[in-house]
Amino acid sequence: MDLTNNLDKQYIDGKWLVGNHEDIIENNNPFNQEVLQKIQGASTDDVDTAYQAAAQAASSWANSLPQRRSEVVSKVGRLISENKKAIIEWLIKEAGSTHVKAEVEIQICQAIIKEAASFPSRSHGYIMNSTIPGKENRVYRRPLGVMGIISPWNFPLHLSMRSVATSIALGNTIVLKPASQTPVTGATLIARLFEEAGLPKGVLNVVIGKGSEIGDYFVTHKTPQLISFTGSTPVGKNIGKLAGEALKKVALELGGNNVFIVMSDANIDQAVDAALFGKFMHQGQICMSINRIVLQEDIADEFVEKFVNKAKTLKAGDPSDKKVTIGPLIDVDQVGRIKEDIDKSVKAGAKILLDGKIEGTLMHPIVIDHVTDDMPIAANEIFGPVAVMIRFKNEEEALKIANSKDFGLSGALHTRDIEKGVAFARKVETGMIHINDQTVNDEPNVPFGGEKGSGIGRFNGEFILEEFTRLQWVSIQHEARDYKPFA
Repeated sequence: MDLTNNLDKQYIDGKWLVGNHEDIIENNNPFNQEVLQKIQGASTDDVDTAYQAAAQAASSWANSLPQRRSEVVSKVGRLISENKKAIIEWLIKEAGSTHVKAEVEIQICQAIIKEAASFPSRSHGYIMNSTIPGKENRVYRRPLGVMGIISPWNFPLHLSMRSVATSIALGNTIVLKPASQTPVTGATLIARLFEEAGLPKGVLNVVIGKGSEIGDYFVTHKTPQLISFTGSTPVGKNIGKLAGEALKKVALELGGNNVFIVMSDANIDQAVDAALFGKFMHQGQICMSINRIVLQEDIADEFVEKFVNKAKTLKAGDPSDKKVTIGPLIDVDQVGRIKEDIDKSVKAGAKILLDGKIEGTLMHPIVIDHVTDDMPIAANEIFGPVAVMIRFKNEEEALKIANSKDFGLSGALHTRDIEKGVAFARKVETGMIHINDQTVNDEPNVPFGGEKGSGIGRFNGEFILEEFTRLQWVSIQHEARDYKPFA
C-alpha cells in the first residue's frame, strides 16, 4: 500500500483534490521544523461539496449489510498492521511522537477498530410492552446520517479513528476536519486506509483548512446531525454553542486538569513509576495527563526525592531515536505559554527542583515543588513535561483540591486501602479515575469521557452506540382501540 501519494490533498467524494482556498497550510516536523508538506487549504465551497457527498452516500451506506460494514472496518485494522512501520514514521515526524508513544497509539487505535467492527451486529432495537391493550411497541435503531468530526493533533490517528471507525461501522457518513498540525495522521492517512479497504465514495470525506477560515462554517453547516470534537475546552464551548443554536447533537471530549493523589499509606515506589508515565508520556500533551501531583504531607518528601531522581534519567531529544522518551512540543507557542506559567508560579513561591533546559520546542523534564492550587502552573492545563507537586494534610483537603477546577476528565489515587480509595474516588467530580494506576487510560469497551468543562458524552463500547445512533419508536395497534368519549 502506497502511503506517500495524495496525502497532501483534500479527499472528497472518493477523489483526491486540491483545496480552493488561497491559504497554504505548512505541515512541519515539530522537532526540526522541516516542511513535510504544503497543502492548499479547503474553502467553504469545499466544505459544501464534502457534506453534499456525505449526504448523497448516507442512505445507501445506512442500508448496507452489517457484515459489509464490519468487513471494511476490519480490513482497515489489517492494513494498519501491514503498514505499521510507515505509520509510526508519520506519527514521529508529524506529531512529534516518540517510538513508545507511537506504538501505544497504534495499539489503542487497533483496539477501537476491533471494537467498532463488532458494532454492526451489536446495534439492535427493542420490542417493548405497551400500556394500551392490543398494541405492540417496536424501537428501531438507525444511523444518525451525516457527521462532522474535528480531531486534535496530540493523538491524531487514534482520536480521529475512534469517531471515524465507529461512525462508519454504525452506518453513518462523515466529513473529517483534522488539526492543521497533523493533517496526515489525523485524516488523509485514514482516508487512504479506508479507500484501500473498499469504502464506497462519499462515505468518508476530508477537508483540511484553518479553523479561522472554515471552522465555524463546518459546525453550523445545515447537513451534519452531530459534531464530534476532541480538543481544548474554550474551542469546545464555542462548538457547543454553535451546534446548540442549530439543534445538533455534540460529542465533546475536552481538556483536563487531572489530579494524581498519593495517600500516606500508598506504595511510594509504585506511585512514583505510575506518576512518571502519566506525566511524561508524549511530553504531557494528553488530555488525560497528570496536571497536579497531590501528596499527603508525611510522605511528600520521599515521593518527591524518588520522582526527581527518576525524572533526571528520562532522555529528551529527537523522537526518531528509540532511546528518547521526551520528544518536542507541537510548536513554540506552547513552550512560551508553559514558561510564562512557571515564571509566575515561581514568583508566587513555588520551588523548581529539576530545571530542565528548553531548546526550541524541546522541553526537558521540569519538576516544581511547594505549589499551591491557585498558582498558574496548577490552575491551568499544562500540556507539557512539567510535574507539579502540591501537598495536603488530610483527605478533606485532598478532595477539595481534586474538585477545585472546572474540569473532570481523569484522575488517579494511590492507597493500600482499596475500599477507602473507592469511597474517595466516588466523591471526585470526574468521568474517570484509577486507583493505584495513573491517569492516562483508555480501553475500547469502557465509557470514556468527562464532567464539567471536560466535555459531553461518552466514547467507546456500547456507550458510543447511544451517541452515534438515533432511536425511532414505531407502534402497531393490532386490535381496535377504544377511543371513547370521542368515538
